[in-house]
Amino acid sequence: MFDHHKKRAFLLFAAADVILTILAFEAAYQTRVFLPLPRVFFITTPIKALLLGFVLVSWLLLGRSIGAYARLYGSNTRSAILDTLHQVIFGALGLIVFIYFLRMDISRPFIALFIIYDFLLLSVYRAAAGRLRGWIRRQFGAEFFCVVVGEGRDALQAARALEEAEEFGVRLLAYVDLSGEEGEEIEFGKRYPVKRLSDLAGLLRDDVVDEVFFGRRGQARRPGRDLPALRRAGVRTRVGTQFFPHVHSRVFLDRFGDLPLLTFSTTPHDELRLLVKRAADILLAAASLLVLAIPMLVVAVAVKATSPGPALFVQTRCGLNGRRFRFYKFRSMVANAEAMKKDLLHLNEKDGPAFKIAADPRLTPIGGFLRRYSIDEWPQFWNILRGDMSFVGPRPAVPEEVEQYLTWQRRRLRMRPGLTCLWAIRGRDALDFENWMRMDLEYIDNWSLWLDLKIVLYSIPLVLAGRGAS
Repeated sequence: MFDHHKKRAFLLFAAADVILTILAFEAAYQTRVFLPLPRVFFITTPIKALLLGFVLVSWLLLGRSIGAYARLYGSNTRSAILDTLHQVIFGALGLIVFIYFLRMDISRPFIALFIIYDFLLLSVYRAAAGRLRGWIRRQFGAEFFCVVVGEGRDALQAARALEEAEEFGVRLLAYVDLSGEEGEEIEFGKRYPVKRLSDLAGLLRDDVVDEVFFGRRGQARRPGRDLPALRRAGVRTRVGTQFFPHVHSRVFLDRFGDLPLLTFSTTPHDELRLLVKRAADILLAAASLLVLAIPMLVVAVAVKATSPGPALFVQTRCGLNGRRFRFYKFRSMVANAEAMKKDLLHLNEKDGPAFKIAADPRLTPIGGFLRRYSIDEWPQFWNILRGDMSFVGPRPAVPEEVEQYLTWQRRRLRMRPGLTCLWAIRGRDALDFENWMRMDLEYIDNWSLWLDLKIVLYSIPLVLAGRGAS
């Protein structure tokens, strides 16, 4: 459905989460109070408010991160239950960690009861939400009527999508065919009259028309000459992005001063979520550097002791939108490894501009171990803290590789490079160069905070099992 409908769904689900979670929290509290257990249960009002505040904030952030509020439930009960399960499980883990660090003495049965009650209440509501919304619209007549103007596949696709959205109050009134071909009806699930462009004014005059959709692929007729008449009639008008060259971009309206701008973007542009991602990077990178300070010193000494040369390998890599930065690793190869590369090109096991040798003769005595467990990557926490990199994103490439990219492959540079990525958990060295690039673009096209979290969680066991080398 439309973005404004999704925003309504977000507000509806978020408000329901707050209300139902408060009910679950209070129900769990009262249940635990009256349970005949040996230990008397009581929480002071300030502690209770602190716990409930943490729960509500974390529940809402998790719901947004996993996309639970963006989905329109109703017919898909399984999705509703799975999203709720993910939200409650991760929320419960966060709550337990919160209680532990604050040294709170909270009843475990109370926490268990709250999790069970909240899961049940949220699951039932979300599974029924779509059906309830459709029933309310049918009872109170909250529906709007649409006309599709166009020809070809795109116009038919728009008409079919509107017809399938009937449960949300959408009614397809007519189809206006710009091709000028004769026709009386068009059929999807129902039959709809086919009109000519000359009939559009009559439709606006004689029928209830809330919105007009222009959908058409090609360079022939543009909607521009029809828009003034529709504007004068006060009809909301929507134009498919097929009228513009950036057909695969996300389109949104922005403003620079007093200048309205129609913006096309093929990369994530949600500033709030990107800010959360950056804040998480800063916190986790700073914590990692503090925790690993002494182990990193030990590794640096071991690198220096086992082979001549510096402890750190410093290289120029390409970051966000091609910005170049100094990339840090613990040195796992001999000091002149880059100079030896041209003599080893015949051993390269990768296609495209990438270079990889399984049993690389340039490795130092401890280089293989450092790579196997990704210990050589630890200095990149500094790159993350500086903003050159993120924990999750396409791996940073050297400029020589980037110069050989095809045009479509350069889009992977539009996301901040990362320590781990999608292809790292899906086959790694078994992938050819083109699939590697396509997985980076798949990550960009489907990016969310929830996807980042899943990639991190899948990467941890790979690193611990010694399959974390990249």
